[in-house]
Amino acid sequence: MPDPQDAQQIIEALALTGATTVVAAMATDAWQSTRAQTVRLFHHRGHDLQTVETQLEGDAVVVAQDENAEAARQELVGPWRRRPVALLREDPDAAAELTALIDEVREELPQAQRSWAQTITASGHGVVNAVQHGNQHNYYMDSSAPDRQRGTAAREADA
Repeated sequence: MPDPQDAQQIIEALALTGATTVVAAMATDAWQSTRAQTVRLFHHRGHDLQTVETQLEGDAVVVAQDENAEAARQELVGPWRRRPVALLREDPDAAAELTALIDEVREELPQAQRSWAQTITASGHGVVNAVQHGNQHNYYMDSSAPDRQRGTAAREADA
Protein backbone atom coordinates (compact mmCIF):
# COMPACT_ATOMS: atom_id res chain seq x y z
CA MET A 1 0.00 0.00 0.00
CA PRO A 2 1.47 3.38 -0.97
CA ASP A 3 2.53 5.75 1.78
CA PRO A 4 -0.11 8.52 2.08
CA GLN A 5 2.63 11.09 2.69
CA ASP A 6 4.34 10.10 -0.57
CA ALA A 7 1.02 10.37 -2.41
CA GLN A 8 0.43 13.84 -0.95
CA GLN A 9 3.92 14.98 -1.98
CA ILE A 10 3.31 13.73 -5.52
CA ILE A 11 -0.01 15.59 -5.67
CA GLU A 12 1.61 18.77 -4.36
CA ALA A 13 4.48 18.59 -6.86
CA LEU A 14 2.23 17.88 -9.83
CA ALA A 15 -0.20 20.62 -8.79
CA LEU A 16 2.64 23.14 -8.43
CA THR A 17 4.02 22.22 -11.84
CA GLY A 18 0.55 22.46 -13.36
CA ALA A 19 -0.13 25.82 -11.73
CA THR A 20 3.21 27.23 -12.78
CA THR A 21 2.66 26.05 -16.34
CA VAL A 22 -0.87 27.44 -16.64
CA VAL A 23 0.14 30.78 -15.13
CA ALA A 24 3.24 30.97 -17.34
CA ALA A 25 1.02 30.71 -20.41
CA MET A 26 -1.17 33.66 -19.40
CA ALA A 27 -0.73 36.65 -21.74
CA THR A 28 1.30 34.60 -24.25
CA ASP A 29 0.48 33.07 -27.63
CA ALA A 30 0.03 29.75 -25.82
CA TRP A 31 -2.83 31.09 -23.70
CA GLN A 32 -5.89 30.15 -25.77
CA SER A 33 -4.81 26.54 -26.08
CA THR A 34 -3.80 26.37 -22.39
CA ARG A 35 -7.07 27.96 -21.32
CA ALA A 36 -9.11 25.46 -23.36
CA GLN A 37 -7.19 22.46 -21.99
CA THR A 38 -7.45 23.71 -18.40
CA VAL A 39 -11.18 24.35 -18.69
CA ARG A 40 -11.65 20.87 -20.18
CA LEU A 41 -9.59 19.25 -17.37
CA PHE A 42 -11.71 20.81 -14.63
CA HIS A 43 -15.06 20.59 -16.43
CA HIS A 44 -14.65 16.86 -17.16
CA ARG A 45 -14.45 16.35 -13.42
CA GLY A 46 -17.67 18.17 -12.57
CA HIS A 47 -16.47 21.74 -12.10
CA ASP A 48 -18.70 24.50 -13.42
CA LEU A 49 -17.54 25.55 -16.89
CA GLN A 50 -18.41 29.22 -16.43
CA THR A 51 -16.62 29.43 -13.06
CA VAL A 52 -13.39 27.92 -14.39
CA GLU A 53 -13.44 30.14 -17.48
CA THR A 54 -14.07 33.24 -15.35
CA GLN A 55 -11.19 32.41 -12.99
CA LEU A 56 -8.80 31.80 -15.86
CA GLU A 57 -9.79 34.87 -17.84
CA GLY A 58 -9.74 37.14 -14.79
CA ASP A 59 -6.23 36.03 -13.88
CA ALA A 60 -5.01 36.29 -17.48
CA VAL A 61 -6.26 39.89 -17.59
CA VAL A 62 -4.32 40.63 -14.39
CA VAL A 63 -1.12 39.32 -15.99
CA ALA A 64 -1.72 41.14 -19.27
CA GLN A 65 -2.41 44.48 -17.59
CA ASP A 66 0.24 44.38 -14.88
CA GLU A 67 3.38 46.46 -15.42
CA ASN A 68 5.37 43.50 -14.14
CA ALA A 69 3.74 40.44 -15.72
CA GLU A 70 6.29 38.08 -14.16
CA ALA A 71 5.52 39.31 -10.63
CA ALA A 72 1.80 38.92 -11.35
CA ARG A 73 2.39 35.36 -12.54
CA GLN A 74 4.36 34.52 -9.39
CA GLU A 75 1.53 35.81 -7.21
CA LEU A 76 -1.03 33.71 -9.10
CA VAL A 77 0.84 30.42 -8.73
CA GLY A 78 -0.41 29.96 -5.15
CA PRO A 79 -4.12 30.10 -5.92
CA TRP A 80 -3.66 28.00 -9.05
CA ARG A 81 -1.67 25.41 -7.09
CA ARG A 82 -4.58 24.91 -4.70
CA ARG A 83 -7.04 24.20 -7.51
CA PRO A 84 -5.22 21.19 -9.00
CA VAL A 85 -4.44 19.88 -5.50
CA ALA A 86 -8.18 19.77 -4.79
CA LEU A 87 -8.84 18.29 -8.23
CA LEU A 88 -6.26 15.52 -7.77
CA ARG A 89 -7.59 14.67 -4.31
CA GLU A 90 -11.10 14.36 -5.75
CA ASP A 91 -9.96 12.38 -8.77
CA PRO A 92 -6.42 10.94 -8.72
CA ASP A 93 -6.94 9.76 -12.32
CA ALA A 94 -6.80 13.43 -13.37
CA ALA A 95 -3.01 13.23 -12.93
CA ALA A 96 -2.53 11.77 -16.40
CA GLU A 97 -4.53 14.54 -18.08
CA LEU A 98 -2.79 17.23 -16.00
CA THR A 99 0.61 15.79 -16.93
CA ALA A 100 -0.36 15.80 -20.62
CA LEU A 101 -1.51 19.40 -20.31
CA ILE A 102 1.82 20.39 -18.72
CA ASP A 103 3.82 18.67 -21.45
CA GLU A 104 1.78 20.17 -24.29
CA VAL A 105 1.73 23.69 -22.88
CA ARG A 106 5.43 23.69 -22.09
CA GLU A 107 6.17 23.06 -25.77
CA GLU A 108 3.99 26.03 -26.78
CA LEU A 109 5.42 28.51 -24.27
CA PRO A 110 7.82 31.22 -25.33
CA GLN A 111 11.38 30.43 -24.26
CA ALA A 112 11.25 33.01 -21.45
CA GLN A 113 8.34 31.15 -19.79
CA ARG A 114 9.87 27.67 -20.09
CA SER A 115 12.16 27.99 -17.10
CA TRP A 116 11.44 28.98 -13.53
CA ALA A 117 13.67 30.09 -10.70
CA GLN A 118 13.39 28.30 -7.41
CA THR A 119 14.85 29.66 -4.17
CA ILE A 120 15.10 27.23 -1.29
CA THR A 121 16.78 27.87 2.03
CA ALA A 122 17.65 25.60 4.92
CA SER A 123 19.24 26.66 8.19
CA GLY A 124 20.61 25.02 11.25
CA HIS A 125 20.56 21.29 10.68
CA GLY A 126 17.99 21.56 7.90
CA VAL A 127 18.20 19.65 4.65
CA VAL A 128 16.84 20.93 1.35
CA ASN A 129 15.93 18.58 -1.46
CA ALA A 130 14.56 20.13 -4.61
CA VAL A 131 14.15 19.30 -8.25
CA GLN A 132 12.42 20.88 -11.21
CA HIS A 133 11.27 18.83 -14.18
CA GLY A 134 12.89 15.55 -13.21
CA ASN A 135 13.57 12.98 -10.54
CA GLN A 136 15.60 13.10 -7.39
CA HIS A 137 17.19 10.18 -5.59
CA ASN A 138 18.48 10.89 -2.09
CA TYR A 139 20.65 7.94 -1.22
CA TYR A 140 22.32 9.73 1.67
CA MET A 141 18.96 9.70 3.43
CA ASP A 142 18.10 6.14 2.48
CA SER A 143 19.34 3.57 4.97
CA SER A 144 19.06 0.84 2.34
CA ALA A 145 21.51 2.55 -0.02
CA PRO A 146 24.56 0.41 -0.87
CA ASP A 147 27.11 2.83 0.63
CA ARG A 148 25.26 2.95 3.95
CA GLN A 149 25.21 -0.81 4.17
CA ARG A 150 28.91 -1.07 3.41
CA GLY A 151 29.83 1.47 6.11
CA THR A 152 32.17 4.45 6.37
CA ALA A 153 35.41 2.45 6.09
CA ALA A 154 34.35 1.01 2.73
CA ARG A 155 33.43 4.48 1.39
CA GLU A 156 36.75 5.92 2.51
CA ALA A 157 38.62 3.04 0.89
CA ASP A 158 36.85 3.77 -2.40
CA ALA A 159 37.91 7.44 -2.32
